[in-house]
Amino acid sequence: MTTPAALPARHFLLALAVVAIWGTNFAIMKVALGVMPPLLFATLRFALALLPAAFFIRRPAVPWRLLALYGVLIGAGQFGVLYVAVQRFISPGMASLVVQTQDFFTILLAIAIDGERVRGYQRLGLLLAAGGIAVIALHVDATTTPLGLAMVLFAALAWAGGNLVARHSGRVDMLGYMVWSSLFALPPLLLGSLWLEGGPAIDAALRHADAATWAAVLWQSLGNTLFGYAAWAWLLARHPAATVAPMALLVPVFGMGASALWLAEPLPAWKLAAAALVIAGLALNLMWPRLRERLAAV
Repeated sequence: MTTPAALPARHFLLALAVVAIWGTNFAIMKVALGVMPPLLFATLRFALALLPAAFFIRRPAVPWRLLALYGVLIGAGQFGVLYVAVQRFISPGMASLVVQTQDFFTILLAIAIDGERVRGYQRLGLLLAAGGIAVIALHVDATTTPLGLAMVLFAALAWAGGNLVARHSGRVDMLGYMVWSSLFALPPLLLGSLWLEGGPAIDAALRHADAATWAAVLWQSLGNTLFGYAAWAWLLARHPAATVAPMALLVPVFGMGASALWLAEPLPAWKLAAAALVIAGLALNLMWPRLRERLAAV
């Protein structure tokens, strides 16, 4: 078996652009959430991801039930909960880090549902990441509350559930998958917004939303969802996953960096230590198989 080659420069820059968009997205959503209620914000995100793209992008050949389950998990379970958490209960930089635990939740769900075996390096990676989450839990304050931490962990679990649904869908066009699953993200988000946020709050938000707020909505739907997933799928179609996937480790780096630069989110030593532990766990899980292959080839 050959070792995966490095990404060509242009492909590396494309991958870097995607993870930069995904990471800085957390600071951008925080700004928009100062104007717009979180569930309304999520509703608009998925509405603009669905339309007008659904008129030009074919529905993937997967059962409707899988699209529906994916849409509910990612729309309401991941982003609906994540937006509520970032608005009031956790800083965007910490959210960008904690939500990456979806990688380990995906492993745990695959073990529980599909009977996959957990490897030794995955156990170690999980312990490292859990250590990072424990550091965060020991330093909760007004910007990173216990409720906020729990909500982002739930969002990560929902994301992991969506990963498992996508895996059971087989090899599909993920851009089309995202577009058409957005159809099923909309009902729970819209109903939740009407029930929990109320018509007057929705009306006020829509009337007072400025250009920056609408730009943030478009960034969520077009940049973060459509461009991000399309570009990532394009890269994965041309390179081994072991070459592309480690780039995702930069998402919390961009997330915490953008929050510090744009929103003046402090980065004390304990946050950096927590980030180092979580990212180390993710790196071990993503890169150990490739490293082991290289060592075996020596």
